Amino acid sequence: MAKNMTKDMTTGNPVKLILLFSIPLLIGNIFQQFYSMVDTIIVGRFIGVDALAAVGSTGSMSFLINGFVVGLTSGFSVLVSQKFGAKDEEGLKKATSSALVLSLIATAIITIVSVLLAKPMLHLMNTPENIMVDAYSYIVIIYAGTIATVVYNIISGILRALGDSKTPLYFLIVASILNIILDIVFIVNFSMGVAGAAWATIISQGVSGILCIVYTYSKYNILRLKRNDFKVKKRVYIKHLKIGIPMALQFSITAIGIMIVQGALNVFGSTAIAAYTAASKVLQIVMQPAITFGVTMATYCGQNLGAKNYKRIKEGVKKCTEISVITSIIAGLILVFGGKFFVGLFIENPNATILAYAQECLNYSAIFFIPLGLIFIYRNALQGMGESFVPMMAGAYELIARGLVAFILPKFLDYTGICLADPVAWLSASIPLGIYYFKKMKSIEKQGL
Repeated sequence: MAKNMTKDMTTGNPVKLILLFSIPLLIGNIFQQFYSMVDTIIVGRFIGVDALAAVGSTGSMSFLINGFVVGLTSGFSVLVSQKFGAKDEEGLKKATSSALVLSLIATAIITIVSVLLAKPMLHLMNTPENIMVDAYSYIVIIYAGTIATVVYNIISGILRALGDSKTPLYFLIVASILNIILDIVFIVNFSMGVAGAAWATIISQGVSGILCIVYTYSKYNILRLKRNDFKVKKRVYIKHLKIGIPMALQFSITAIGIMIVQGALNVFGSTAIAAYTAASKVLQIVMQPAITFGVTMATYCGQNLGAKNYKRIKEGVKKCTEISVITSIIAGLILVFGGKFFVGLFIENPNATILAYAQECLNYSAIFFIPLGLIFIYRNALQGMGESFVPMMAGAYELIARGLVAFILPKFLDYTGICLADPVAWLSASIPLGIYYFKKMKSIEKQGL
């Protein structure tokens, strides 16, 4: 195995390990956001506000599928991290091969279902007629290219389970640069419209996935799977599915809540949609530290569970929580004081109405960034320890809170009601996750483990 690339998180200073693992992952997450961010900037500036609204109106639909894929592949990598922590090489190979098989099966099902349901979903979300054609053109290409998303996420998830957060970063940087080039070529030079942005995203993701496969096979002997490694017992597949499906559903439940908000937002027209889209892109960038710490906790807790280092899990989660609170405060200040600047990146010469709409959304979100950070830490820590039901139910609480706020508050508060949907949802999910995490750790301590 390429020992210099893997990172054993079962020994050493937890804070140092968390930061060393998180920094490359954070950079990678930010570059991954460039896929949608660059699409949005170029679409908004070179095609127009309606085209930006069209791409923005599909954001929740895209997250519904991409989130399911990320959740599923992240779940499949949990067992890999546990086997790595336990120093079980044969078990690691079996866990990896079965994860790949399940990912390919899931890809076929997801692609067919999502492409067939794309247009009905757009109608269900009250997508305005003036952006319907562009919205469908964009999302159907994204759905058809699901294989690219799956390949990158499952391979990078396996690498991170081994403690390697750098390799996926390198290929994301290459893919992000390629995405920018293809956006300009397809949209500006070839005048392909929003379809060009979708093709640029899919091709770039596909390239990053292929690069991950080639590099992984050439550098990691332990991941050079043979035919015998694919002879996996049924119980291994069941373990993957018990963790992966709830994690995938948790992402999808969140996405459904966002789709409900999008449906409520769409009645306000393309100007409000464009403003909310730009604000959402800014939010996605500044919440990357929180997401990063979550992924780090999944690997950290998974490896230490495999090594039976239970006290070390508690120590690492505590330190990561302290770091997350600090970064959440910084992120909130960036949203409040720098929001309008970032919105201007997505829309050329935005009018006062668009800026006001976008800033209002950012201000309310900034207030609740600390509970958002806690969601990622506690949820991923629990998932890394093989707990999947409660994190999924926390996603259900998010869905209920988001849906109620989106349906009720806009009737009294207009657009402000839309802005409050995410913050209320974050608060609703963070509370049960925190309670259950501490309950689980107390249970472990009582057992004297």
